[in-house]
Amino acid sequence: MQKIVVLTSGGDAPGMNAAIRAVVRTGIYYQMEVYGIEGGFSGLCSGSEMKKFSLGSVAGIIHRGGTILHTARAPEFKEKAMQDQTARRLKEASIEGLVVIGGGGSFCGALALHELGVKTVGIPATIDNDIPGTSSTIGFDTAVNTILDAMNRLRDTATSHQRIFIVEVMGRESGFIALAAGIAGGAEAIIVPEIKPDLEEICRRLLKGIARKKTHSLVIVAEGAASAYDIGKVVQEKTKLETRVTVLGHIQRGGSPSAVDRLLGSRMGAAAVELLRQGQSGVMTALQGDAIVPVPLSVATSGRRELSRDLYEMSGILAM
Repeated sequence: MQKIVVLTSGGDAPGMNAAIRAVVRTGIYYQMEVYGIEGGFSGLCSGSEMKKFSLGSVAGIIHRGGTILHTARAPEFKEKAMQDQTARRLKEASIEGLVVIGGGGSFCGALALHELGVKTVGIPATIDNDIPGTSSTIGFDTAVNTILDAMNRLRDTATSHQRIFIVEVMGRESGFIALAAGIAGGAEAIIVPEIKPDLEEICRRLLKGIARKKTHSLVIVAEGAASAYDIGKVVQEKTKLETRVTVLGHIQRGGSPSAVDRLLGSRMGAAAVELLRQGQSGVMTALQGDAIVPVPLSVATSGRRELSRDLYEMSGILAM
């Protein structure tokens, strides 16, 4: 394999640049020509010019959030005619391998190209951490730490004013971010899409905390479960306590990636090139235990990863 291309697709995630850097430098180490497409599948569809990378092209990017290749949604790529055209264009450009860095939607596109004969490997990068087959995705650790920093700041003001803060976090239809940040940040309650919340019980728990002289309370709400503003209204009505709402929004996507995400991005980027060299296709790099292993893209696109019920139940015990 002499000529490969890498792209980032879907929502950006801290650590994507580390993965790009690893793909480029590992490919060049094996004397490959490595190219990048800007704008993800949208760039592929529009026939954007491929940029040839050198070792210096990826210098000084490992600490940067976002993606130097930019990213965009590409609904037009769902059309079979566009998939056929894109596969033909890649073959005409003598591209022998494609590395797609992104989430579940991106992997659907990667799988389509694999089925059309383009050797394709995916790298899971999404702050939502909802990809089946891998225990972690690039960007998740950084997003959780960003939320923890916000929770620490909110706790200071919540304590000063003896308030309840309802904090809405991202995650789409999955509660991984909310659960991890809630446990690590010592939240009094965590609301996730996978488990119907008992608001009566949550309010009783908050009142019990106040009764034993607790000076602050934080409730974490995953965006796919409910609106933090709606939860805030219910909590204030039932507890008669002053309640404030904070929606962290896209601040969770940005910032310099953590050491965990830099290392994971580097390992997965290097592994993706190794898999292409071995002739593998239609797989993603997955973290299982301490190892990076290939998992079929059909598994990665089969649905959402299941939230741990045991971990959720533990969060309730620790929040007593």
